[in-house]
Amino acid sequence: MKNRTRALALAGTAALLAALALASPAPAAPVAPKIASVHGGGTIHFPYSPDDDIRFTVDAESAPWSKPYPAPGLAKGLPTDARGRVTISHHYRQNGFTAVAEAEIDCLVTGGKTATLTAVVKSSNVGWDGKRIGISVQDGERGGPDRVGFSWAVANVDVKPDGTVSEPPVGTCMAPAPFTEVTKGAFKVTPAPLAPLPTP
Repeated sequence: MKNRTRALALAGTAALLAALALASPAPAAPVAPKIASVHGGGTIHFPYSPDDDIRFTVDAESAPWSKPYPAPGLAKGLPTDARGRVTISHHYRQNGFTAVAEAEIDCLVTGGKTATLTAVVKSSNVGWDGKRIGISVQDGERGGPDRVGFSWAVANVDVKPDGTVSEPPVGTCMAPAPFTEVTKGAFKVTPAPLAPLPTP
C-alpha cells in the first residue's frame, strides 16, 4: 500500500512539473533590428518652375556599418550606411528638354516620418556623374501632403568673404528640409533608431 501511495505521489509530482513546463514561456527569439527605409515616387510642385514636370523615385534601405572608409575610426563604416537607388526627371516645358539622373544611395537617416538621404550619381545627361546629391522626404501625416527637398537650386551655396560663390560638395546624409509638396504619387518612410555600435 505504501509503495502504491508513493508511486501515485511521484506521478502527481511529475504531472505538476510537466504542467509547469508547458505554462512557462519559451525563450524569446532574438529580435532583428528595425530597418529604416524610404520607398515611393512622386511629382513635385517647385515654385520657381511651376510649369515643369519634376519627378523623384526613391527606393532606399538602411544597411548599417556596411561601407568601410579608409580613414581613422571609420573602418567599419557608419550607422547611417544605406543602399538603394534614386531617379530624378526634370522636364523643362519652355524648351522641351528633360534632364535625368540615376544615383546610388550611400546614406539614410530617419526621424519620425522624415528621412534624409544622399546618393552618388551614376548616370545623367546634365554632367552630374560622380556628384553626391542630398534629398529629404516627409511622409505626410494627418492627411497632409508628402514633401521633398533637394540639395540644389535653392540650397548648398558657399559665399566666400570676397563675394565669390561656389557649390560645395554634399556630405553623407546632408540635405535641406523637405520644402516642396508632392502633387502626384506618394512616399512611405519607415523610421528606425540608429543602429547599435558594432562589436569590436
